[in-house]
Amino acid sequence: MRMTVSSASDIAVAETFAGIPAMLGRAPDLVVRGRMLSCECLLGPIDHPFHVSIRDGVIVDMTPAPVLMRSWRFAFRASSAAWMEYWQPMPRPGWHDLLALTKRKEAILEGDLHPFMTHLQYFKDLLALPRSHRGEAA
Repeated sequence: MRMTVSSASDIAVAETFAGIPAMLGRAPDLVVRGRMLSCECLLGPIDHPFHVSIRDGVIVDMTPAPVLMRSWRFAFRASSAAWMEYWQPMPRPGWHDLLALTKRKEAILEGDLHPFMTHLQYFKDLLALPRSHRGEAA
């Protein structure tokens, strides 16, 4: 079977997401920033997100969705193209910020937004980790 460009992009984004827990392990300052955060959320590509369990700022579980009977407080999902743009070393305006992606309608933010908004800088920095680890994640 021949892989299409969009499926190759989807695979690259999924592989990058799978590497985020290891990247977070090498970012102790970010873990300290999230030390008051414990939640279940859905993060990643729109069609193939991950169920993420965060305890005291550390990702303790990251499982590809769907997982039967697993709940989440909020979801932040974006198109694969949006993630690829967001992870550029210097993203273009409008592609540089999680909330900017929602404004562009390239991302969906839904559910109980309280943990997301309370720890917004943590999530911005967590999901931007692949910018500085592009070579390791690919």
